Amino acid sequence: MATYNDSTFREGQSAIRPPFFDSNDYPYWKTRMRIYLQALDYEIWKIVCNGPFMPLTKNEVREDIPKPSREWNELEKKKTSLNSKAINVLFCALDKKEFHRVSSCESANEIWHKLEVVYKGTNQVKESKISRYTRQYELFQMEQNKSVYSMYTRFTDIVNTLGALGKTFSNNEKVKKIIRSLPKEWRQKRTAIEEAKDLNILPIDDLIGSLISYEEDLAAERGNGEKKKSIALKASKHESDEERELDEEEMDMLARRFRKLFKKSGERRKFRDLKNRKKKKEVIKCYECKKPGHIRTECPLLNKLKKKAMVATWDDSDEETSDDEEHQEMTNLALIAIGDESDDELDEVNDLSTYDELYDAFK
Repeated sequence: MATYNDSTFREGQSAIRPPFFDSNDYPYWKTRMRIYLQALDYEIWKIVCNGPFMPLTKNEVREDIPKPSREWNELEKKKTSLNSKAINVLFCALDKKEFHRVSSCESANEIWHKLEVVYKGTNQVKESKISRYTRQYELFQMEQNKSVYSMYTRFTDIVNTLGALGKTFSNNEKVKKIIRSLPKEWRQKRTAIEEAKDLNILPIDDLIGSLISYEEDLAAERGNGEKKKSIALKASKHESDEERELDEEEMDMLARRFRKLFKKSGERRKFRDLKNRKKKKEVIKCYECKKPGHIRTECPLLNKLKKKAMVATWDDSDEETSDDEEHQEMTNLALIAIGDESDDELDEVNDLSTYDELYDAFK
């Protein structure tokens, strides 16, 4: 249930306070201020237009001269005070900047005229504004994707501005201009109005009401079309979802099969790798000591044997210098022979531990 605080029913402007002017949209303020002054007291509006009332009297030669204030009657006093009331109303309607602009004026008529000159300009400026807004009126067109109401509001602003500048249009001129400004999509409606109505007597309000009704019908048709499209899209989307579900099931099945195959191939690869490693380990075997894990050049037994042979050669070098060279050559030949012998002969050499045994074996 709607209440008085509902935003749909906002409060209008006050009928007691004068319309406020802050240097923006002077034609709009001027129209509203004129209506306000006429509603307040039509005599006040006459004072604003024609100037203050001044009681007059005749002199000796029958000429009009200002009447002394002490001789004013009640009616003259009341008419004279209207100027002060009009000044007060205008001052209450202006902001601080505009008040300082006209504060030196002594009559409401002077204030009104000064604001006219400031915001409407001289005759040259006025003609320039009329020319500019007239061109806007001639080129006026209804914008795409805009409502009839917004179009009519924009059209009214242009017409009212020209009216404030002194250029007015008749009703049939405005009706024909609005019809010509309709876009191509409205061609059918425009033809129907031109054939069924007399544009010379057709009120502009009736024209706008007819256009708004036609706009609502178009919007309803677009809404039904969009609903049908949305239903079709939902159906196609549902079908695509089902197809997507089937595709996903097939992909899951293929993925499971691939994982099984990959697992089997991985196990096979591991088995082959293990088998190859075993073969490699069996291949790596020392020919010297017949033990796996190293080769002949790295055999610790052969190295130990060589060291013992070298130590024995050095110990005997001090006793017999003559035999030294012979023993050395024999030792070297023995080591070379040991390196070249077969694996069976090396088994016998492995048990030797002294130089004499090694020498006897070489002989």
